[in-house]
Amino acid sequence: MLEKIKESADFIRSQVASVPDTAIILGTGLGALVDHISDKQFIPYTSIPNFPVSTVEGHSGNLIFGKLGSKPVMAMQGRFHYYEGYDMKQVTFPVRVMKALGVKTLFVSNAAGGMNKEFRVGDIMIITDHINMFPENPLRGRNHEELGPRFPAMTEAYSKKLIGLADEIATERGLRVMHGVYVGVPGPTFETPAEYEFFRIIGGDAVGMSTVPEVIVANHAGMSVFGVSVITDLGGKDVTDVPTHEEVQKAAAAAQPKMMEIMRELIEKAD
Repeated sequence: MLEKIKESADFIRSQVASVPDTAIILGTGLGALVDHISDKQFIPYTSIPNFPVSTVEGHSGNLIFGKLGSKPVMAMQGRFHYYEGYDMKQVTFPVRVMKALGVKTLFVSNAAGGMNKEFRVGDIMIITDHINMFPENPLRGRNHEELGPRFPAMTEAYSKKLIGLADEIATERGLRVMHGVYVGVPGPTFETPAEYEFFRIIGGDAVGMSTVPEVIVANHAGMSVFGVSVITDLGGKDVTDVPTHEEVQKAAAAAQPKMMEIMRELIEKAD
């Protein structure tokens, strides 16, 4: 794996003038955030050695270099999911490559279903913690000390400093933001009402099919992480609406301007 990481990182480094220390993983319906990145340079996943290829509608499959405001950034337009058939090493491979390139701070976004009774469709939820319901951990198997410790702590998987900064920005701009625990599940089915209720009882506020594996690996690699969910649908025993992928994408796109306000300023202010 170390050789593959190096090969991918060396290729990317050869294609760009400089590599930023800030990276963003864009989730369902949020790939259009790249429209706000200036001086863009696209590298298709298909051209990067050892990179998986996204198969999900709404995930374009490009690594993008440019500036968000005045801050140089690298953005993943499209991510990889366990339900696509990849193993966890493949799902999180881009994060390994980011670390090899010198990335220090990772911003992760996703679309999620809400089970917190106070949530509304279109809400922005800052992720304060997560619950891992995936059947496989991306750190399972031999540990390479060059990549991180055998038993990494997850006490502060999401940076409290970045969460505090995001709260300040939201308050200054009068934006409604929620805090919550994200439950990561394998998918690809949307959750049953009973599953929503179970996840709520064990401490979850929103549920989705990504993010947790990438955040685990980012923490293993020593990165600071900020995560945000767009609440695209609601679930529970008393909710009868049936979500579709198209509706999730539409709701995520509608919430994008609000998320963009927070993310753009947060990324510029982050060290």
